[in-house]
Amino acid sequence: MAYLVAANWKMNKTNAESLEYVNIFKELYKEYLPNIEVMIAPSFTALEAVGLALNNTTIKLGAQNMYFEEKGAFTGEVSPVMLKELNVEYVILGHSERRHIFGEKDEIVNKKVLSTIKHGLRPIICVGETLEERELGKTLSVVERQIRAAISGIEREVYLVDIAYEPVWAIGTGVNATPEQAQEVHKFIRELLNSVSRGNDKNTRIIYGGSVNEKNARELIKEKDIEGFLVGTASLYPEKFYKIITECLEV
Repeated sequence: MAYLVAANWKMNKTNAESLEYVNIFKELYKEYLPNIEVMIAPSFTALEAVGLALNNTTIKLGAQNMYFEEKGAFTGEVSPVMLKELNVEYVILGHSERRHIFGEKDEIVNKKVLSTIKHGLRPIICVGETLEERELGKTLSVVERQIRAAISGIEREVYLVDIAYEPVWAIGTGVNATPEQAQEVHKFIRELLNSVSRGNDKNTRIIYGGSVNEKNARELIKEKDIEGFLVGTASLYPEKFYKIITECLEV
């Protein structure tokens, strides 16, 4: 199963800046790298331009969020139908910024997951604990609750999703989980997925996010149950993002 290395640009880069980035990145990423799948998730306003620029490459296009309805009176939202028309393949769902800034609950994340699968999109479901929850020893219970809620109704089809473990205290802070901390949670997630899916989790990748950069990626990817990365800040720089990808080749 190929590693997944995904760029989440968040609310950064205009259309022009996005195209400049893609042109630089394509020069770096000239050849397909074996056993690695690369995805870039720009802002909604740059999706079409980036998607066209990625034509005839192996780089996948992703979206940072999605509403679960196909259309309707949902001001400011974007539907799965709209994303499919732009050749989006991945959708990041349940990111901690969506949960904690915009108040998304587990039930909403689940509706979005079900909708992505219904429309032939692949969700990357983000889970993770806050610093307070970690200090209280609640990391595994929080992650389990979020995962069980997110995949409710598709337990036997978890091979259709990927999971991103992103400890909230490590996102954008420059403080990443140690390889041992990340591996502990990833191992727990793998065992949970295997149990609830009755062994149908072999194509579900568990990737790590939270201040991943070109300096710590190699040590993290060495861990048995870390199967790629969801990269935030470092992915805004094509050279850094490419370096993170190549670190996965050293395993």
